[in-house]
Amino acid sequence: MNTPPTLRAASEAEAAAFPALLARAEHLAGAVLLGAHGRRRAGAGDDFWQYRPAQAGDSRRAIDHRRSAMGDTEFVREREWQIAQSVMMWVDQGASMRFASSDALPRKVDRARLLALAVAIMLNHGGERVGLTGTQLPPRAGRQQILSLAELLCKDDDAEYAPPEHRAMIPHARAVFISDFMGDIDDVRTALTKAADRGVRGVLYHVLDPSEEAFPFTGRTIFESMGGTISHETLKANDLKDRYLERLTERKAELQSLCALTGWQYGLHHTDSTAQTALLWLFGALDAKAVAA
Repeated sequence: MNTPPTLRAASEAEAAAFPALLARAEHLAGAVLLGAHGRRRAGAGDDFWQYRPAQAGDSRRAIDHRRSAMGDTEFVREREWQIAQSVMMWVDQGASMRFASSDALPRKVDRARLLALAVAIMLNHGGERVGLTGTQLPPRAGRQQILSLAELLCKDDDAEYAPPEHRAMIPHARAVFISDFMGDIDDVRTALTKAADRGVRGVLYHVLDPSEEAFPFTGRTIFESMGGTISHETLKANDLKDRYLERLTERKAELQSLCALTGWQYGLHHTDSTAQTALLWLFGALDAKAVAA
């Protein structure tokens, strides 16, 4: 049971964490921000974007006759897409995400929070609405939304393995789920299926510590979950390696299959890789889904 001093200490820790997270995310986003609007694409708007050769299916009214008169090819004048989109995020803040195999590496949850907030800052910079899945923080634009997002991302979940939050998904919006996906695969299947039923497409980003890929354990080893609810002791940890790696491979394949069935995109990131590389991939993957939508 949480006592008042315990709750106060936890609250103070969260309050101290989110400004630091915000500063790191803003620095990271600034390092990779792609121009004034990193998500430019053709669509309904007022600003000219580009000319492109006319294609079958283009109406005669879409032809720009002045540009076409300069040669033998007919051209269509495209405008930049200016409709604000909603992007909803779920970041696993369960106990399993608080693992790091070395003091030199970030915890999985710290990397997940950093990437989620940095991509939110980039989306907000492009005029899009960002928020969390569920009802805590519906998608909105603006600086205050980023501050609220940073604060909520610093709140740990008591669950050993937190299930994806899929409530209040906005029809035809986009989404980002970031987790180690070590929990029940049925929870992920339910979340992606419900999202797909509402026309939501997005990116499922799988974050793992390098030791979870290599399984560098030998001899007598005690494996204990981060939440302390699961414990297993073995005298020959190396005997478990093949079975563990096989199950990890199966989990990755299941996640990739779910993404293929629901129109999502799967990505894998290891915490010993740079956050900048991860952010570039994540932002590009989300943009690719927007173009395909």
